[in-house]
Amino acid sequence: MQFPTTFFGWVGFLIDQYGGMFLRGTGVTLLIALSGTVLGFLIGLLVAIARTIEPAPRASAVKKALIKLLKGILAVYIEVFRGTPMMVQAMVIYYGAMQYLGLDMPQMLAAVLIVSVNTGAYMAEIIRGGIISVDKGQVEAARSIGMTHWQTMSAIVLPQAVPNIMPSIGNEFVVNIKDSSVLNVISVSELFFMSKSAAGTYYKYFEVFFITALIYLVLTFSITRLLRLLERKMDGDSSYTICGSQSDSRSVIHVPVEKEEA
Repeated sequence: MQFPTTFFGWVGFLIDQYGGMFLRGTGVTLLIALSGTVLGFLIGLLVAIARTIEPAPRASAVKKALIKLLKGILAVYIEVFRGTPMMVQAMVIYYGAMQYLGLDMPQMLAAVLIVSVNTGAYMAEIIRGGIISVDKGQVEAARSIGMTHWQTMSAIVLPQAVPNIMPSIGNEFVVNIKDSSVLNVISVSELFFMSKSAAGTYYKYFEVFFITALIYLVLTFSITRLLRLLERKMDGDSSYTICGSQSDSRSVIHVPVEKEEA
């Protein structure tokens, strides 16, 4: 076999030889990032709602203590997973579960679990910030008519908070696409792992990871643009007219004027 002699010759040769591996790795990367982001959002949502619970003034001491304990546990979870690298978390969770719990998890299951709990810690703070940004008067009004904390969150606060934090949620998705590369330490067959396998055959690491970098760039660029389109759709038409404003023709009161007699 005659090997290429130029850089782009090697790039074309490697794509021809390992194009299927790159595609499979890209598919696994997208699956892990999407699943981890969705599950992480759900985890973060529950954690954020739980951390915003305030006991009633007349609540029992036991209930107040339990709420305080729950908030403490959730705060520890957030600090631990935001304060340690995902690569270390992958090693601890995967090999720790195998050594001390006897759980030999499939790599894909472990990968989704790791990304989900890591993303959940970040999402919890993002969502909590969105909840806090909603006017407190609306929350107080909901409580005054007897709505529970969950009813207030689901019906009033979250419909306003989630659109405001969509850019941050999209950013977490993009970050997960790139950070999934650290999961190669537990032999997950994502894009980076496949790239290492391809590079080791001909020892063309620069050419292989040049291809890998382009794939990551295309993924993140495309998804970023799609998320911006989604944000614009959620924002609605910028040319709307506020009902009741001076620019709303329906709000103008036409007063008939009597003609003066000549």
